[in-house]
Amino acid sequence: MTTVPRADTQHRPSPLNTVLKSRLFQPTLQLIALFGFTLAILTGFFGTPAGSRNFGIVFVWIVWWALLIIVLVPFFGRIWCTVCPIPAPGEWLQRRGIVQRTPGKLRTLGKRFPKRLKNMWLQNFGFLTIATFSAIILTRPNISAGVLLGFIVVAVALSILYDNRVFCRYVCPVGGFIGLYAMMSPLELRVRDCQTCREHGAKDCVVGNEKGYGCPWMVYPGNLTRNTYCGLCFECMKTCPKDNITLRLRPFGSDLFVAKERRLDEAYKAFIMLGCALVYSTVLLGHWGWIKNWANMDSLPHWLIYAVGLWVFNLALIPGLFWVTTWMGRKITRANVPQRDLFVSFAYTLVPLGLAAWIAFSLGFVFVNGSYAISVISDPFGWGWNMFGTANAAWTPFAPQLLNFLQVGVLMMGLMVAVNTAYRIARQHYSLHQQAFAAMLPIAGLLTLITGTFLWLYLG
Repeated sequence: MTTVPRADTQHRPSPLNTVLKSRLFQPTLQLIALFGFTLAILTGFFGTPAGSRNFGIVFVWIVWWALLIIVLVPFFGRIWCTVCPIPAPGEWLQRRGIVQRTPGKLRTLGKRFPKRLKNMWLQNFGFLTIATFSAIILTRPNISAGVLLGFIVVAVALSILYDNRVFCRYVCPVGGFIGLYAMMSPLELRVRDCQTCREHGAKDCVVGNEKGYGCPWMVYPGNLTRNTYCGLCFECMKTCPKDNITLRLRPFGSDLFVAKERRLDEAYKAFIMLGCALVYSTVLLGHWGWIKNWANMDSLPHWLIYAVGLWVFNLALIPGLFWVTTWMGRKITRANVPQRDLFVSFAYTLVPLGLAAWIAFSLGFVFVNGSYAISVISDPFGWGWNMFGTANAAWTPFAPQLLNFLQVGVLMMGLMVAVNTAYRIARQHYSLHQQAFAAMLPIAGLLTLITGTFLWLYLG
């Protein structure tokens, strides 16, 4: 009789797992990123006020942003959270060290984070607040540096008050949308065998051991079904004595169909991200100079109108339109499915479309402005340096004839995935194909209308 080995003994360690389990892996990447982050702050405060010549503006809002939204999030999920320097100083203070596992509990004041805030709402409002001032932040180095420094200060303060990465999990505006769009990634951290986790009572991945800390994201890997709240710190891989946790590939967008995990705060994150992509495309890439002037605070009354309009558009108009659309689908089917369930579930169709919209926007931004990085790398402060001989490189838009082709392709792909997602979500609520198809038709129409609006903005 042949015995099948259990999940904790039937595999061999891979070179990748060895690297991820190393205590040097994450701190090394964080220290490198912290150097760049510090340089961005210093150049913002002490460098040239010309955004196109300032390292803080060019490398944060053009180079880093393009890398994040075009490459890292779609293909690697929350891998930026592995590298991110913002929570690092606070976390190192908690742990009383950078590399080696320090014995004892985390050094904090041990406060309890409010239960009512253990969701995505702070991240939603935080992102909207940043978006309200985005035209100023993206063009004025000192303001940009102040925002980046503010992130560090808030992260350190929360690390003193609370255990673990409260800032990353519940507060960080960037972490909120990375978590949302990480559901599209083909990369996931999961347990190999759930039964092994159930039978192992110690739960080292939660409480930690001599090899590592308990999950700083406050996640139990044995119940992990989505990428949204796993920051890929790999502490669970270091601490699991059964070697039951692995990094693996899966189909794109798999997390969108985990029905039991859907939430209203995440639905609103999808509305906000899509709405802000529309607004950013209009303000930063559109042909209406007066809107850009209003966003740049040419006068306080104009900016207030813009700010109120932005919040109403994202928190009321888009969700309201989506509510009406899901209501129409429900009426067509005449099925007794709760309207709120349909509203929240169908909101996840905006994840692939929203990600495609941000990629299309970012392509336009980086293709036009990316060449500024060539000169800025030699003269980060704008003080007349020429460290690498590229300081006098001229601004040159990259492949303008290719840009619209790529934007159309990305948006159409996003639309197709979103419509397919709508049908698959509908099948989770309706057992009959005819009902599911009818219910998703109004959603498909709205998704097409939104895509057409983006195409009009980019091609019009």
